[in-house]
Amino acid sequence: MSSDPLLQPYQLGPLTLKNRIMITSHEPAYPEDGMPKERYRAYHVERAKAGVALTMTAGSASVARDSPPVFNNILAWKDEVVGHMAKLAQECHDEGCAVMIQLTHLGRRTRWDKADWLPVVSPGHEREASHKAFPKKMEDWDIARIIGDYADAAERMQAAGLDGIEIQAYGHLMDQFWSPLTNELDAPYGGDLDNRLRFTFDVLSEIRRRCGAGFLVGVRYTGDEDLPGGLTKQDGLAISHRLKDSGLVDFLNVVKGHIDTDAGLTDLIPIQGMRNAPHLDFAGEIRAATGFPTFHAAKIPDVATARHAIASGKLDMVGMTRAHMADPHLVRKVIEGREEDIRPCVGANYCLDRIYQGGMALCLHNPSTGREIEQPHVIARAEAPKRVTIVGAGPAGLEAARVAAERGHAVTVFEAADQPGGQIRLTARQERRREMSSIIAWRFEQCEKLGVQFRFNSFADGNDVLATDPSEVIIATGGLPHTEVLETGNDLVVSAWDILSGDVKPGQTVLIHDDAGDHAGLMAADLLSESGSVVEIVTPDRSFAPEVMAMNLVPYMRSLQARDVTFTVTWRLRAVTREGNGLLAHLGSDYGSTLRTRRVDQVVINHGTRPLDELYFELKPLSRNLGAVDYTALATGGAQTRLDNPEGGFRLFRIGDAVAARNTHAAIYDALRLVRGL
Repeated sequence: MSSDPLLQPYQLGPLTLKNRIMITSHEPAYPEDGMPKERYRAYHVERAKAGVALTMTAGSASVARDSPPVFNNILAWKDEVVGHMAKLAQECHDEGCAVMIQLTHLGRRTRWDKADWLPVVSPGHEREASHKAFPKKMEDWDIARIIGDYADAAERMQAAGLDGIEIQAYGHLMDQFWSPLTNELDAPYGGDLDNRLRFTFDVLSEIRRRCGAGFLVGVRYTGDEDLPGGLTKQDGLAISHRLKDSGLVDFLNVVKGHIDTDAGLTDLIPIQGMRNAPHLDFAGEIRAATGFPTFHAAKIPDVATARHAIASGKLDMVGMTRAHMADPHLVRKVIEGREEDIRPCVGANYCLDRIYQGGMALCLHNPSTGREIEQPHVIARAEAPKRVTIVGAGPAGLEAARVAAERGHAVTVFEAADQPGGQIRLTARQERRREMSSIIAWRFEQCEKLGVQFRFNSFADGNDVLATDPSEVIIATGGLPHTEVLETGNDLVVSAWDILSGDVKPGQTVLIHDDAGDHAGLMAADLLSESGSVVEIVTPDRSFAPEVMAMNLVPYMRSLQARDVTFTVTWRLRAVTREGNGLLAHLGSDYGSTLRTRRVDQVVINHGTRPLDELYFELKPLSRNLGAVDYTALATGGAQTRLDNPEGGFRLFRIGDAVAARNTHAAIYDALRLVRGL
């Protein structure tokens, strides 16, 4: 038996969990037609095979037709869900992994113009800031039918063979009853705390009546809304005791905060640059006060923090959800004593931000997550080893090198700089985003273990590449900022990279023209405003920084608003001219002919990058495929077989920003799916 606290079994009611690590409820938005089909099942089974004790499916499976999913949630109100959940549960059980599901009614946290266009319901009329739907104030018949809906959904999950369910009670309908900020009902479901909790206990009682005492039931809830006028810590402790004393629940799953705004959501589920495990001590207080099985997850990204959570007695089960999106084999690596090989979660939150914009969850630096079927996490060995030469050691180049080496190929990497990293080196210079450096560090360490040869300080030309006698050549040279976007005055501007690298000193009054909408523009604004510059960000879009997305935007806004940065949308920088010792920035609009001017002493352009592709075009006529890519094979996991030039000595490909300006995930995904077929 291991002495590792994380690997000790835990008895939860009739269920023996084989270790203390769980994946908490979350919705990766993989359902098809509201059902957890093959993609959804493969995602959970991959983690079950690697040893996680409990996987909690569905961040809020919908229990009712008038709770339309806005995150592509599972539709637990449909009978057909039983068969799909049964397959998922059985496959996870075969691996010794327990399975539960989180059930909810979203209440006001949805939209009336989704699905069947039914009214949004809540215990009051106040709309939620995030979804902006004004709810109908619930009537007695709404309450009665939704109690039945919860119990119906629980019965379906019991019929599917799940080990239990979890009721969601933060930000959704359940918590909307709890909070005095959202419950405007009179008794018996409104008024004092006991009345506001009545709906919850009516739901739990009906579930117990239908499903019996042996079916595990828990509640994931906020123990402190951290909002003026909302539920306090004292309320949370009282609720915790009432849940325990009711005899209706088997475990508590505690969070802290509120999710009705982007800022609140980000504090509850912290991202990179924010403190690790910020609510762990709070959850530990709940456990100490109640002596009841307590679960918790909130930015517990590494094994050391998780181990502390269990060893210190703060938690009974520790949630490592985003960590398992980054590395589904985390538990297996702990068991095997290979913790240094765990692919780290960097808190980039690409997963959640994509969900809240209507996409499916993807991990910024593990493109196999959510694509377990098309892009398995395990890299198969090639039938015959080859010589693979890669130019560029940014995220794309390093991933190409790692995958090629895993395939058994001999790999050489040229890099012009003295260390790997590419654009991420620039990103990680900002303290708040330094965790991004782990994307590079992990890949570089894996490459070194696999015997990849690196040639740093080497600005490779065609002859250097040919001298390696390659079978495959991959150009991953990235791009450089493009700033020539003006009618006049292109010579008077600098790039966001110039500011971030320190190559150009900050001006006193600065206009940033950002029509790329990514992190670089906001990072430049952050650095400039911190140095004392007066900053205005101008974008031709109707919202700024759309590529940064909601939760990642929060820390930027907090610092930029505190420094009185101005945000101007729907204006396009047309030209820059000199005026004395300063500059005139001439703004136009895509909406009409109106013009404006700004007098500043520095103009910064963030317009993405253009490929560094000279080497690619130098080598292209010498290659067997003339640089061509079979996109069907690339998209479906097939091998590249094009032979456009039989006289060529090697095949040539380019990936990442050497093709076009995109993001880190795209660069890594390019490398993975191309190289695993070489």
